[in-house]
Amino acid sequence: MLPTALIAVVLLPIAGLAVLSLLARQPDNLGVRDGRLGDCPSTPNCVSTFATSESQRMDPIPFDGTADATRARLRSVLSRLPRTTIVSEADNYLHAECATKLFRFVDDVEFLIDTDAGLIHFRSASRVGHSDLGENRRRMERIVNDLGSGWQ
Repeated sequence: MLPTALIAVVLLPIAGLAVLSLLARQPDNLGVRDGRLGDCPSTPNCVSTFATSESQRMDPIPFDGTADATRARLRSVLSRLPRTTIVSEADNYLHAECATKLFRFVDDVEFLIDTDAGLIHFRSASRVGHSDLGENRRRMERIVNDLGSGWQ
């Protein structure tokens, strides 16, 4: 039988992470402001096409077509991602929440469809914590790959 102290050492951090996940609220910098998505925080758990830091920056996705067709294609790709829910969309904007498998930490994933430039800008950021171990970048690389190069 395991000593009570050992059980507490194992279970308390797990319980703390679960509570942190439950208490995390949607940030107030989501959406489009002045034709841009919000800035990434200084922590390494965010990637964005608008980021100035090389470690957080990714290239926007080129596309041809209308905003409606592009949003439909984005919805299709996002619908295949596990634990992903689209929470809002407008003519040129889409916001989804992606939950991690273990503790259900939520990452906010946003897309800005710039039809004039033929580019999809995006931002993917964790709501809590410091490092995401590269999860936001991997997710966005998968989305870019799933969208395919048919628009270029």
